[in-house]
Amino acid sequence: MEVSFKPVWFDSFGAKSSCTLVKTPDVVILVDPGAAVMQPSFPASWADKIRWLGEAEAAIRKAGEDADVVVVTHYHYDHYTRDPAFYEGKLLLAKNPNEYINDSQRKRAERFFRDLWKHFLGKELEEMMERKEEKEYPNPLDELKHSMSVDFGDYAERRQQLLKKGMKWFRKRVKNWNSWPKIPELESKKLRVKFADGKSFKFGSTHIRCTRPLFHGIEFSRVGWVFALTVQHGNEKLLYSSDLDGPIIEDYADWIIRENPSVLILDGPMTYMFGYLLTRTTLNRVISNVCRIIEETDVSLVIFDHHLPREPKFKQRLRSVYELAAEKGKKVVTAAEYLGRKPKVLELVS
Repeated sequence: MEVSFKPVWFDSFGAKSSCTLVKTPDVVILVDPGAAVMQPSFPASWADKIRWLGEAEAAIRKAGEDADVVVVTHYHYDHYTRDPAFYEGKLLLAKNPNEYINDSQRKRAERFFRDLWKHFLGKELEEMMERKEEKEYPNPLDELKHSMSVDFGDYAERRQQLLKKGMKWFRKRVKNWNSWPKIPELESKKLRVKFADGKSFKFGSTHIRCTRPLFHGIEFSRVGWVFALTVQHGNEKLLYSSDLDGPIIEDYADWIIRENPSVLILDGPMTYMFGYLLTRTTLNRVISNVCRIIEETDVSLVIFDHHLPREPKFKQRLRSVYELAAEKGKKVVTAAEYLGRKPKVLELVS
């Protein structure tokens, strides 16, 4: 294969992460080099959780040694490493911290870029920040033609209420984006930073295509936005979804189907929050979308992992996905299973 990959660390190994190393004949790309400790409900001791986190961080540091390009799709701690030295000698393709970002991720991004500017240029970030020009941000629902046309039946009224609240929240975020000083991209001898949202990058015959900002989960998810990406060399494509939580949104599944990847690194729904932040309606959307992806693409391998193996019933909750994959002769597995191992959460309850 011209596009190969290695799961560096994933949730199925015992710590939160979806760090992936992608290699082509032209470039080595490390995607989302971060890790975080598992949630309190994860059925393991605190000592084990901390040990697995340490192992994850060591594996990510090791993988970073080989990378030419590092991609950070958003500023949750399980998706980026905060140590500036980690990025030395790299091109960093990062989520734009100035727009389509929630307040908590903006604060994390400020700390991150402050450390990068200090480490690589010896300057204070605040000295380089500019006043942001006023900009119009269209209603993001206008881009979700499929999602907005779905018949939600008895749930339709409640959905409209939630979308209305979400739009009010979005407008408040727009005011913030238009008032915050702008964090600039960085250019130094030892690090280049480019904000990647909606952009494409070429390395020889390898193309990296990054999406516009996408909701982290459901429409107007309060945890913010991410970008997903496709790495293509010739006819081979690897698609990395970042945190689409399923995907939940039908238009995002449509995009994956249009891309028609050879390999799909797909995060799943947060089934460990089922009945709390994950409703039956939302889970059914995920199941339908993933089944469509399996049915309508030529993908042969789906690494279906991040968020999913944080509780032992994830395969039962998505039974129809696994049944359809088996029927179609397609491989849908966790990263641990891809490497011939059992997901940690299933080891713990067996």
